[in-house]
Amino acid sequence: MVRQELVLKNNVGLHARPATFFIQRANEFKCSIWVEKDNRRVSAKSLLGVLSLGVATGDSILVSAEGEDEDAAVAGLQELVNSNFGEIA
Repeated sequence: MVRQELVLKNNVGLHARPATFFIQRANEFKCSIWVEKDNRRVSAKSLLGVLSLGVATGDSILVSAEGEDEDAAVAGLQELVNSNFGEIA
């Protein structure tokens, strides 16, 4: 299992558009991927699950993955978050 804490620095956190990009990226991988915030854990492949966490700008999340492409999955989600979901600052 691979785990990585990520801090969201984009303008709206994990809401609507960024959450859609997040789950689309997660669904590119075969492994199981979870997102945790405030002791709640949801599938990173579920839009409703991700939105239900209420992740805002400045919040940290814990992304964990388990399976054959777990390293690539966490790295891919980290890259997406670090790119601020393509938002221009």
